[in-house]
Amino acid sequence: MLAILHPDTPLDSDAYRDTMSFLENLPGVSVRVHEIQGAHQKLTEVYLLGDTKSLTKEEIEALPAVERAVRISDDYRILGRHRDDQRQTGFSYNGVDFDQHNFNVFAGLCAVDTPEHVDRMMKTLAEHGQTCTRMGAYKPRTNPYSFQGHGEACLPYVFEYAGKYGIRVIAMEITHESHIEEIDTCLEKLGRPTGVMLQVGTRNTQNFELLKAIGRQKEYPVLLKRGFGITLNESLNAAEYLASEGNANVVFCLRGMKTEAGQPHRNMVDFAHVPAVKRLTRMPVCIDPSHSVGSRDRAPDGIPDVMHATAQGVIAGANMVLVDFHPRPEKALVDGPQALTMDELPAFLEDVSLCHELWKKRRTLYRT
Repeated sequence: MLAILHPDTPLDSDAYRDTMSFLENLPGVSVRVHEIQGAHQKLTEVYLLGDTKSLTKEEIEALPAVERAVRISDDYRILGRHRDDQRQTGFSYNGVDFDQHNFNVFAGLCAVDTPEHVDRMMKTLAEHGQTCTRMGAYKPRTNPYSFQGHGEACLPYVFEYAGKYGIRVIAMEITHESHIEEIDTCLEKLGRPTGVMLQVGTRNTQNFELLKAIGRQKEYPVLLKRGFGITLNESLNAAEYLASEGNANVVFCLRGMKTEAGQPHRNMVDFAHVPAVKRLTRMPVCIDPSHSVGSRDRAPDGIPDVMHATAQGVIAGANMVLVDFHPRPEKALVDGPQALTMDELPAFLEDVSLCHELWKKRRTLYRT
Protein backbone atom coordinates (compact mmCIF):
# COMPACT_ATOMS: atom_id res chain seq x y z
CA MET A 1 0.00 0.00 0.00
CA LEU A 2 1.09 3.55 -0.66
CA ALA A 3 0.37 6.58 1.51
CA ILE A 4 0.68 9.90 -0.31
CA LEU A 5 1.20 12.80 2.08
CA HIS A 6 -0.16 16.29 1.63
CA PRO A 7 2.17 18.29 -0.68
CA ASP A 8 5.06 20.07 1.05
CA THR A 9 4.36 18.37 4.39
CA PRO A 10 7.13 19.50 6.80
CA LEU A 11 9.10 16.52 8.06
CA ASP A 12 9.39 18.19 11.47
CA SER A 13 5.62 18.73 11.87
CA ASP A 14 3.45 16.98 14.45
CA ALA A 15 1.25 15.62 11.65
CA TYR A 16 4.23 13.93 9.99
CA ARG A 17 5.61 12.55 13.26
CA ASP A 18 2.24 11.17 14.36
CA THR A 19 1.64 9.61 10.94
CA MET A 20 5.06 7.96 10.79
CA SER A 21 4.78 6.73 14.37
CA PHE A 22 1.58 4.90 13.49
CA LEU A 23 2.92 3.45 10.24
CA GLU A 24 6.27 2.34 11.66
CA ASN A 25 4.54 0.39 14.42
CA LEU A 26 2.26 -1.62 12.16
CA PRO A 27 3.01 -5.34 12.72
CA GLY A 28 4.60 -7.16 9.78
CA VAL A 29 4.95 -3.97 7.75
CA SER A 30 8.14 -2.15 6.72
CA VAL A 31 8.09 1.52 5.78
CA ARG A 32 10.04 3.18 2.98
CA VAL A 33 9.88 6.94 2.38
CA HIS A 34 10.45 8.57 -1.02
CA GLU A 35 10.59 12.30 -1.66
CA ILE A 36 9.85 13.64 -5.14
CA GLN A 37 10.77 17.21 -6.04
CA GLY A 38 8.39 18.47 -8.69
CA ALA A 39 8.40 21.76 -10.55
CA HIS A 40 6.26 23.50 -7.93
CA GLN A 41 6.10 21.30 -4.85
CA LYS A 42 7.73 18.45 -2.97
CA LEU A 43 5.74 15.24 -2.64
CA THR A 44 6.40 12.61 0.01
CA GLU A 45 5.27 9.04 -0.62
CA VAL A 46 5.37 6.36 2.08
CA TYR A 47 5.43 2.75 0.87
CA LEU A 48 4.06 0.10 3.21
CA LEU A 49 5.63 -3.24 2.33
CA GLY A 50 4.73 -6.62 3.79
CA ASP A 51 1.45 -7.81 5.30
CA THR A 52 -0.85 -4.93 4.31
CA LYS A 53 -3.95 -6.93 3.35
CA SER A 54 -5.69 -6.14 6.63
CA LEU A 55 -5.15 -2.39 6.19
CA THR A 56 -7.90 -0.29 4.61
CA LYS A 57 -7.48 2.86 2.56
CA GLU A 58 -9.84 4.65 4.92
CA GLU A 59 -7.69 3.75 7.91
CA ILE A 60 -4.53 5.13 6.28
CA GLU A 61 -6.25 8.21 4.86
CA ALA A 62 -7.47 9.13 8.35
CA LEU A 63 -3.87 9.80 9.45
CA PRO A 64 -3.14 13.54 9.83
CA ALA A 65 -0.42 13.91 7.16
CA VAL A 66 -1.97 11.57 4.56
CA GLU A 67 -3.76 13.04 1.56
CA ARG A 68 -4.78 9.68 0.09
CA ALA A 69 -3.82 6.01 -0.05
CA VAL A 70 -3.33 3.73 -3.07
CA ARG A 71 -3.41 -0.07 -3.14
CA ILE A 72 -0.37 -1.11 -5.19
CA SER A 73 0.39 -4.27 -7.14
CA ASP A 74 3.60 -6.30 -7.19
CA ASP A 75 4.75 -4.94 -10.56
CA TYR A 76 6.82 -1.73 -10.44
CA ARG A 77 5.72 -0.95 -6.88
CA ILE A 78 7.38 2.45 -6.81
CA LEU A 79 7.46 3.51 -10.45
CA GLY A 80 4.16 1.95 -11.51
CA ARG A 81 0.93 3.87 -12.04
CA HIS A 82 -1.26 1.25 -10.31
CA ARG A 83 -4.28 2.58 -12.22
CA ASP A 84 -3.95 5.91 -10.45
CA ASP A 85 -3.59 8.84 -12.84
CA GLN A 86 -3.43 11.39 -10.02
CA ARG A 87 0.10 10.44 -8.96
CA GLN A 88 2.85 12.84 -9.89
CA THR A 89 4.94 11.87 -12.90
CA GLY A 90 8.53 12.93 -13.29
CA PHE A 91 10.73 15.33 -11.34
CA SER A 92 12.74 18.55 -11.58
CA TYR A 93 16.53 18.64 -11.61
CA ASN A 94 18.88 21.62 -11.83
CA GLY A 95 16.16 23.85 -13.21
CA VAL A 96 14.93 21.41 -15.87
CA ASP A 97 11.58 19.61 -15.64
CA PHE A 98 11.21 15.97 -16.66
CA ASP A 99 7.70 14.55 -16.74
CA GLN A 100 5.26 12.70 -18.98
CA HIS A 101 3.92 15.88 -20.57
CA ASN A 102 6.88 18.09 -21.47
CA PHE A 103 9.75 17.59 -23.88
CA ASN A 104 13.56 17.92 -23.79
CA VAL A 105 16.22 17.36 -26.44
CA PHE A 106 19.64 15.96 -25.48
CA ALA A 107 21.74 16.42 -28.60
CA GLY A 108 25.49 15.97 -28.34
CA LEU A 109 28.56 13.79 -28.65
CA CYS A 110 28.17 10.05 -28.26
CA ALA A 111 31.80 10.10 -27.14
CA VAL A 112 33.85 13.10 -26.07
CA ASP A 113 36.93 13.34 -28.29
CA THR A 114 38.48 16.84 -28.22
CA PRO A 115 37.86 20.01 -26.18
CA GLU A 116 37.37 21.91 -29.44
CA HIS A 117 34.47 19.67 -30.47
CA VAL A 118 32.88 19.92 -27.03
CA ASP A 119 33.18 23.72 -27.14
CA ARG A 120 31.56 23.96 -30.56
CA MET A 121 28.80 21.54 -29.63
CA MET A 122 27.89 23.43 -26.45
CA LYS A 123 28.10 26.82 -28.17
CA THR A 124 25.83 25.75 -31.00
CA LEU A 125 23.29 24.24 -28.62
CA ALA A 126 23.20 27.49 -26.61
CA GLU A 127 22.68 29.49 -29.80
CA HIS A 128 19.58 27.41 -30.47
CA GLY A 129 18.16 27.80 -26.97
CA GLN A 130 19.04 24.31 -25.72
CA THR A 131 19.93 23.63 -22.08
CA CYS A 132 20.63 19.88 -22.23
CA THR A 133 23.14 17.67 -24.00
CA ARG A 134 24.69 14.21 -24.10
CA MET A 135 28.42 13.71 -23.57
CA GLY A 136 30.04 10.28 -23.40
CA ALA A 137 33.07 10.14 -21.12
CA TYR A 138 32.95 6.42 -20.30
CA LYS A 139 32.25 4.15 -23.27
CA PRO A 140 31.57 0.41 -22.92
CA ARG A 141 32.58 -1.27 -26.18
CA THR A 142 32.07 -4.74 -27.59
CA ASN A 143 35.65 -4.79 -28.90
CA PRO A 144 38.24 -4.50 -26.08
CA TYR A 145 40.61 -2.66 -28.45
CA SER A 146 38.09 0.05 -29.39
CA PHE A 147 38.20 3.53 -27.91
CA GLN A 148 36.81 3.35 -24.37
CA GLY A 149 36.34 7.07 -23.78
CA HIS A 150 38.58 9.63 -22.06
CA GLY A 151 36.91 8.99 -18.72
CA GLU A 152 37.73 11.21 -15.76
CA ALA A 153 40.31 13.19 -17.76
CA CYS A 154 37.68 14.93 -19.91
CA LEU A 155 35.23 15.81 -17.13
CA PRO A 156 36.76 19.21 -16.19
CA TYR A 157 36.52 20.76 -19.65
CA VAL A 158 33.13 19.17 -20.39
CA PHE A 159 31.66 20.65 -17.20
CA GLU A 160 33.42 24.01 -17.64
CA TYR A 161 32.10 24.45 -21.20
CA ALA A 162 28.63 23.43 -20.03
CA GLY A 163 28.71 26.14 -17.39
CA LYS A 164 30.06 28.68 -19.88
CA TYR A 165 27.18 28.11 -22.30
CA GLY A 166 24.36 27.59 -19.80
CA ILE A 167 23.91 23.85 -20.31
CA ARG A 168 21.97 22.64 -17.26
CA VAL A 169 21.93 18.85 -17.63
CA ILE A 170 24.37 16.43 -19.30
CA ALA A 171 23.38 12.82 -19.94
CA MET A 172 26.53 10.81 -19.24
CA GLU A 173 26.80 7.04 -19.25
CA ILE A 174 28.67 5.36 -16.41
CA THR A 175 29.86 1.77 -16.33
CA HIS A 176 31.12 1.45 -12.74
CA GLU A 177 29.96 2.89 -9.42
CA SER A 178 33.35 4.62 -9.01
CA HIS A 179 32.36 6.90 -11.90
CA ILE A 180 29.66 8.46 -9.70
CA GLU A 181 32.32 9.66 -7.27
CA GLU A 182 34.54 10.91 -10.11
CA ILE A 183 31.69 12.96 -11.56
CA ASP A 184 30.61 14.28 -8.17
CA THR A 185 34.16 15.21 -7.12
CA CYS A 186 34.80 17.08 -10.37
CA LEU A 187 31.50 18.97 -10.24
CA GLU A 188 32.12 19.96 -6.63
CA LYS A 189 35.65 21.14 -7.37
CA LEU A 190 34.39 23.35 -10.21
CA GLY A 191 31.53 24.81 -8.17
CA ARG A 192 28.84 22.70 -9.87
CA PRO A 193 28.57 24.68 -13.12
CA THR A 194 26.14 22.12 -14.55
CA GLY A 195 24.24 18.95 -13.66
CA VAL A 196 24.55 15.32 -14.73
CA MET A 197 21.96 12.67 -15.49
CA LEU A 198 23.62 9.31 -14.97
CA GLN A 199 23.00 7.06 -17.96
CA VAL A 200 22.77 3.27 -17.72
CA GLY A 201 23.59 1.76 -21.09
CA THR A 202 21.77 -1.13 -22.69
CA ARG A 203 24.60 -3.56 -21.77
CA ASN A 204 24.21 -2.71 -18.08
CA THR A 205 20.42 -2.83 -17.84
CA GLN A 206 20.72 -6.07 -15.87
CA ASN A 207 23.94 -5.22 -14.03
CA PHE A 208 22.03 -5.32 -10.76
CA GLU A 209 24.89 -4.32 -8.48
CA LEU A 210 25.52 -1.21 -10.60
CA LEU A 211 21.79 -0.43 -10.56
CA LYS A 212 21.74 -0.72 -6.77
CA ALA A 213 24.76 1.56 -6.41
CA ILE A 214 23.22 4.21 -8.68
CA GLY A 215 19.89 3.89 -6.88
CA ARG A 216 21.46 4.48 -3.46
CA GLN A 217 22.57 7.98 -4.42
CA LYS A 218 19.90 10.65 -4.75
CA GLU A 219 21.96 13.56 -6.07
CA TYR A 220 21.70 12.64 -9.75
CA PRO A 221 18.69 11.47 -11.77
CA VAL A 222 19.05 8.43 -14.01
CA LEU A 223 18.47 7.69 -17.68
CA LEU A 224 17.99 3.93 -18.03
CA LYS A 225 18.20 2.44 -21.51
CA ARG A 226 16.12 -0.59 -22.38
CA GLY A 227 18.13 -3.79 -22.65
CA PHE A 228 18.53 -4.57 -26.34
CA GLY A 229 17.86 -8.31 -26.00
CA ILE A 230 15.35 -8.59 -23.14
CA THR A 231 11.64 -8.02 -22.71
CA LEU A 232 10.11 -4.65 -21.88
CA ASN A 233 8.96 -6.05 -18.52
CA GLU A 234 12.52 -7.07 -17.63
CA SER A 235 13.81 -3.60 -18.48
CA LEU A 236 11.07 -1.90 -16.45
CA ASN A 237 12.01 -4.10 -13.50
CA ALA A 238 15.59 -2.86 -13.92
CA ALA A 239 14.26 0.68 -13.46
CA GLU A 240 12.44 -0.52 -10.34
CA TYR A 241 15.81 -1.68 -8.95
CA LEU A 242 16.91 1.97 -9.02
CA ALA A 243 13.74 3.18 -7.33
CA SER A 244 13.74 0.42 -4.72
CA GLU A 245 17.14 1.63 -3.53
CA GLY A 246 15.83 5.17 -3.06
CA ASN A 247 16.21 7.01 -6.38
CA ALA A 248 12.91 7.25 -8.26
CA ASN A 249 14.06 10.11 -10.50
CA VAL A 250 14.31 7.86 -13.54
CA VAL A 251 13.76 8.44 -17.26
CA PHE A 252 13.23 5.29 -19.33
CA CYS A 253 14.89 5.22 -22.76
CA LEU A 254 13.82 3.15 -25.76
CA ARG A 255 16.79 2.58 -28.06
CA GLY A 256 15.84 -0.24 -30.42
CA MET A 257 16.03 -4.03 -30.17
CA LYS A 258 18.97 -6.07 -31.41
CA THR A 259 17.59 -8.33 -34.13
CA GLU A 260 18.33 -9.04 -37.78
CA ALA A 261 14.68 -8.21 -38.46
CA GLY A 262 15.56 -4.54 -38.03
CA GLN A 263 17.79 -4.34 -41.11
CA PRO A 264 18.81 -2.10 -42.78
CA HIS A 265 18.68 -0.15 -39.54
CA ARG A 266 21.13 -0.90 -36.75
CA ASN A 267 18.32 -2.04 -34.42
CA MET A 268 14.58 -2.67 -34.64
CA VAL A 269 12.97 0.64 -33.67
CA ASP A 270 10.76 0.05 -30.59
CA PHE A 271 9.17 3.49 -30.26
CA ALA A 272 5.64 2.05 -30.38
CA HIS A 273 6.27 1.27 -26.71
CA VAL A 274 6.35 4.97 -25.76
CA PRO A 275 2.65 5.10 -24.76
CA ALA A 276 2.85 1.62 -23.20
CA VAL A 277 5.63 2.65 -20.81
CA LYS A 278 3.75 5.84 -19.92
CA ARG A 279 0.62 3.80 -19.21
CA LEU A 280 2.42 1.24 -17.04
CA THR A 281 4.70 3.61 -15.15
CA ARG A 282 5.09 7.22 -14.05
CA MET A 283 8.46 7.58 -15.77
CA PRO A 284 9.10 10.13 -18.53
CA VAL A 285 10.03 8.26 -21.72
CA CYS A 286 13.07 9.00 -23.87
CA ILE A 287 13.86 7.75 -27.37
CA ASP A 288 17.31 7.26 -28.89
CA PRO A 289 16.89 7.33 -32.68
CA SER A 290 20.65 7.43 -33.33
CA HIS A 291 21.28 3.97 -31.89
CA SER A 292 18.07 2.63 -33.38
CA VAL A 293 18.80 3.71 -36.96
CA GLY A 294 22.58 3.83 -36.89
CA SER A 295 23.17 5.91 -40.02
CA ARG A 296 22.63 9.27 -41.73
CA ASP A 297 20.87 7.66 -44.71
CA ARG A 298 18.05 9.66 -46.26
CA ALA A 299 14.69 8.54 -47.55
CA PRO A 300 13.60 9.56 -51.10
CA ASP A 301 11.74 12.51 -49.54
CA GLY A 302 15.10 13.93 -48.47
CA ILE A 303 14.49 13.40 -44.75
CA PRO A 304 17.10 11.31 -42.89
CA ASP A 305 15.82 7.99 -41.52
CA VAL A 306 16.87 9.07 -38.03
CA MET A 307 14.50 12.04 -38.23
CA HIS A 308 11.65 9.83 -39.44
CA ALA A 309 12.26 7.52 -36.48
CA THR A 310 12.41 10.50 -34.14
CA ALA A 311 9.09 11.76 -35.43
CA GLN A 312 7.48 8.38 -34.76
CA GLY A 313 8.52 8.50 -31.12
CA VAL A 314 7.73 12.17 -30.48
CA ILE A 315 4.30 12.00 -32.12
CA ALA A 316 3.62 8.97 -29.89
CA GLY A 317 4.33 11.13 -26.84
CA ALA A 318 8.06 10.80 -26.07
CA ASN A 319 9.26 13.28 -23.47
CA MET A 320 12.94 13.31 -24.36
CA VAL A 321 15.20 12.64 -27.33
CA LEU A 322 18.80 11.48 -27.00
CA VAL A 323 20.52 12.04 -30.34
CA ASP A 324 24.06 12.10 -31.74
CA PHE A 325 25.44 15.27 -33.30
CA HIS A 326 29.08 15.98 -34.10
CA PRO A 327 30.97 18.96 -35.60
CA ARG A 328 32.90 16.56 -37.82
CA PRO A 329 31.32 13.09 -37.89
CA GLU A 330 34.14 11.73 -40.04
CA LYS A 331 36.52 12.48 -37.15
CA ALA A 332 34.32 10.99 -34.42
CA LEU A 333 35.97 8.25 -32.37
CA VAL A 334 32.65 6.46 -31.74
CA ASP A 335 29.55 6.08 -33.96
CA GLY A 336 30.55 8.70 -36.50
CA PRO A 337 28.40 7.20 -39.30
CA GLN A 338 25.22 7.80 -37.28
CA ALA A 339 26.03 11.29 -35.97
CA LEU A 340 24.10 14.13 -37.57
CA THR A 341 26.00 17.23 -38.62
CA MET A 342 25.80 20.60 -36.91
CA ASP A 343 24.21 22.07 -40.04
CA GLU A 344 21.29 19.67 -39.56
CA LEU A 345 20.62 20.75 -35.97
CA PRO A 346 18.23 23.66 -36.72
CA ALA A 347 16.00 21.51 -38.94
CA PHE A 348 16.06 18.68 -36.39
CA LEU A 349 15.00 20.97 -33.53
CA GLU A 350 12.20 22.50 -35.59
CA ASP A 351 11.07 19.05 -36.72
CA VAL A 352 10.80 17.65 -33.18
CA SER A 353 9.05 20.80 -31.99
CA LEU A 354 6.42 20.39 -34.71
CA CYS A 355 6.00 16.71 -33.77
CA HIS A 356 5.56 17.52 -30.08
CA GLU A 357 2.93 20.14 -30.89
CA LEU A 358 1.17 17.58 -33.07
CA TRP A 359 1.13 15.11 -30.16
CA LYS A 360 -0.52 17.74 -27.98
CA LYS A 361 -3.15 18.35 -30.68
CA ARG A 362 -3.73 14.61 -31.09
CA ARG A 363 -4.54 14.33 -27.38
CA THR A 364 -7.48 16.70 -27.76
CA LEU A 365 -9.14 14.36 -30.27
CA TYR A 366 -9.52 11.63 -27.65
CA ARG A 367 -10.46 13.59 -24.55
CA THR A 368 -13.93 12.76 -23.30
